[in-house]
Amino acid sequence: MVLKRVYKKPLMVGTTGKKAKKTWFDYVNVILLVTFALLSIYPLIYVLAGSFNNGSDFINGGIYFWPRKWSVENYQVVIFDVRLWKAYGITIARTVLGTVLGILYTAIVAYAMSRRNLVGRSHFYRFFVFTMFFSGGLIPFFWVILQLHLFDTFWVYIIPALFSVYNMLVFTNFFKSIPEEIHESAEMDGANEFIIFFRIILPLSMPVVSTVGLWIAVGHWNSFFDTMIYTANENLWTLQYYLMKVIKESSMPPAGIGLPPELMNNIAPETVSFAAIVVSVIPIFILYPLIFKSLTKGVVVGSLKG
Repeated sequence: MVLKRVYKKPLMVGTTGKKAKKTWFDYVNVILLVTFALLSIYPLIYVLAGSFNNGSDFINGGIYFWPRKWSVENYQVVIFDVRLWKAYGITIARTVLGTVLGILYTAIVAYAMSRRNLVGRSHFYRFFVFTMFFSGGLIPFFWVILQLHLFDTFWVYIIPALFSVYNMLVFTNFFKSIPEEIHESAEMDGANEFIIFFRIILPLSMPVVSTVGLWIAVGHWNSFFDTMIYTANENLWTLQYYLMKVIKESSMPPAGIGLPPELMNNIAPETVSFAAIVVSVIPIFILYPLIFKSLTKGVVVGSLKG
C-alpha cells in the first residue's frame, strides 16, 4: 500500500488563513491617531500661513490654512535682524561644543563607574543618585555660577551641562554589557585604561553615544532658561531665547536696519515672529532625516544591551 503525502501550504503561526477582521477598536484607534496627527501638524500650517501673509492683512483675521495676501516681507525683516544670526551662532557653537564635551566627560565617568575595581564605587553611586532627586535650588546654584565667574560668559552654557547622572547610568549599563575578556586581553597587551577607553570601549559604544549625544544636543538647542537667568549680554542670546523675546514681547528688529519704510508698513509683530519660528526650525528639518536611522539603531541596540 502506497501512502500518499498531501502537502499543504503552511499557515503562519497565530493565523487562520483568513484576513483578520477589523474591530471597532481598530477603527477608533485609527480615528484617534489621525486626529492627533492633524492637531500636531496644524500649528505648523498656521505658522507657515501667517509667515507668508501680508502683516497688515493678517491683523484683520481669517488666516487659518492658507495665506490670503502672499508676501515675503516678514522673512526679509527676520533675515536683516542681526540678533537672529548672533543667536544662531551662539546656539550652534553651544550645541556642537556642549554635545562633544558632554559625551566625553559623561562617558569617562561612566567607564570608571562600570569598573568593579573602582575604590568607593558604591559610595559614588549613592552620591550621584542622590543628586538626581535632590538639589540645592536655583539661588545656591546661581551663587555657585557667580563664584566660578561664569555669569554672563559663554561657558555658563557648557560647564554646568557637562555631566548628567541619567546619561551616566545609560553609559554605565552599556559598558557593563561589553565582555570583560576584551578588557583583560587589552591589559595583557600592555594597554592602559586611557587606551582601552578611547580605542576599544568608545568605538564599540557608538550606538549609545549617538543616542545620548542626540539627547544632549536637543537639550542645548532648545534651552533658553539659562540665557534668561545667567546672562545679561544681548550678544549671548541663544536662538530659543531670541524667539521667546520676539513672540512674548512682539518685538521687531530695531529701526535703522536699512529696510525701506513701505516694507515696514506691511508687516506685523505676529507675522514677523512666525517667520522667525520657521527660520529657526529649518536646521531641525534638515538634520532629523539624516540622524533618524542612527537614532533608531541606537535606541534598539541600547535597549538590548542595557
